[in-house]
Amino acid sequence: MSMPKTTWRRPGRSAGVVITGILLPVLLCSCKGTQEAGPVAAGSLPAQAHSNLSDGSYVALGDSYTSAPLVTDEAINPSGCMRSDEDYPELVARALRPRSFTNMSCFGASTYDISHPQQANDRANPPQISALSPADTLVTVQVGGDDIGFSHIVATCGVLSLTQLWKGAPCMEHYTAGGTDTLAQAIARTAPKIVAMLTQIRQRSPGARILLIGYPDILPVSGNGCWPLVPIARDDVPYLRTVETGLNAMLAASARKVGVSYVDTYQGSIGHDACQSSDDKWVEGMIPTSRAMPMHPNAAGEQAMARVILASLH
Repeated sequence: MSMPKTTWRRPGRSAGVVITGILLPVLLCSCKGTQEAGPVAAGSLPAQAHSNLSDGSYVALGDSYTSAPLVTDEAINPSGCMRSDEDYPELVARALRPRSFTNMSCFGASTYDISHPQQANDRANPPQISALSPADTLVTVQVGGDDIGFSHIVATCGVLSLTQLWKGAPCMEHYTAGGTDTLAQAIARTAPKIVAMLTQIRQRSPGARILLIGYPDILPVSGNGCWPLVPIARDDVPYLRTVETGLNAMLAASARKVGVSYVDTYQGSIGHDACQSSDDKWVEGMIPTSRAMPMHPNAAGEQAMARVILASLH
């Protein structure tokens, strides 16, 4: 069942940032339609929690896992951000019905783009935090994947998998050459950026409930993947699992350091990774079977993250 489409915007506030990073091969999409994982309703929250959040403003910040590119035909401007009108901030806002709502999420956004203009084509959109104010009662933010180069990792490992598909771990060998795990280093370097970003958010929205959203399960928690739907060499799959869990662990630790809430979207998404059937997966592979950008959440994934966020507000 489709949900009513209602959006809120603060007058005079710019809504968005523009695209950066590597665009995955969208032309591979052979989509069958939009999956659904059940509607997100206001009744998902206790009445008191719902009432308290409805009295104020909700601002959503984040990257492409937040903005849900290609999940629907209708994209909310700015078009460079590839922001779907069925991404999880929109779903959460429909459930909470806050006094005002601003969705600043944008494809390719890193921690830098949260506090600086994000360039695309011949224009630059304002920093995502420019939407924040002392009136905010809820702020969600999901970022960090682009800081460690998510799109580049997928592209690099996909190409390397063609050289050693059934034996060896060319992706791991590439990122750990010389005895140093460069992806682990990238996660460690991103930690102080997350802390600084959360501190800025708290300063701008001192009365808000701030939620740092983790990333859902992309690869199966056991086994060696599902090449070519996810073009990762079999022996690289366990390594890349540790990269994502390491990223989420860093996000959780950073949230604790600043004293904000971390929302774990990983545990509840186990069994709904990109290697599952089209009816079960919440993250698409390189050849999507429902509407979504390759290696990104589909509609069911966005709905699942919305439900976890709503549950965390109890």
